[in-house]
Amino acid sequence: MSKSVPIAVFASGSGSNFQAIAEAIEQQKIQARIELVVTDKPNAFVIQRAESKGIPVLVIQPKAYASKEVYEEAILRTLQEKKVEWLVLAGYMRLIGSTLLGAYANHIVNIHPSLLPSFPGKDAIGQAMAHGVKITGVTVHYVDEGMDTGAIIMQRAVEVVADDREQTEQAIHAVEHEVYTKALQSLFNH
Repeated sequence: MSKSVPIAVFASGSGSNFQAIAEAIEQQKIQARIELVVTDKPNAFVIQRAESKGIPVLVIQPKAYASKEVYEEAILRTLQEKKVEWLVLAGYMRLIGSTLLGAYANHIVNIHPSLLPSFPGKDAIGQAMAHGVKITGVTVHYVDEGMDTGAIIMQRAVEVVADDREQTEQAIHAVEHEVYTKALQSLFNH
């Protein structure tokens, strides 16, 4: 049996991608262990999801720190204590800065609800619908210093449900959970 990779999942919201990753690990589809969940939002539902699985949570708000660098140094100390090897962003709504990028070069991945390079940044689904595209999708990519500009690991197309954002979001979330599992399998399963 291959060794399980120690990871941290970063999330700012409900944590549905965290949940999908945790379940895939429990089902031994991904050879990893979630050592920590990092969130910048003290009321994020991902906290309850993590606690229900006995996974430690670091709630850390950037405004409590003098700079982004000091903020990331505080996160980095905890990641190093837990011997985390990979950072998995799952709805984390902050750009990763030089401190974490330097410590985890080519070991940070993100999932984004569009076919990058189209519709990077916030509200990709809204951007796609506003542009009237018929097809959008999901991209798993490495994180670099840009916004959703890192090398693409995996993509899958999703049809836009005309004039129905809610159904489009549901379709994208379902695909996100599948694609992220497959991408993490390819990265961690040896």
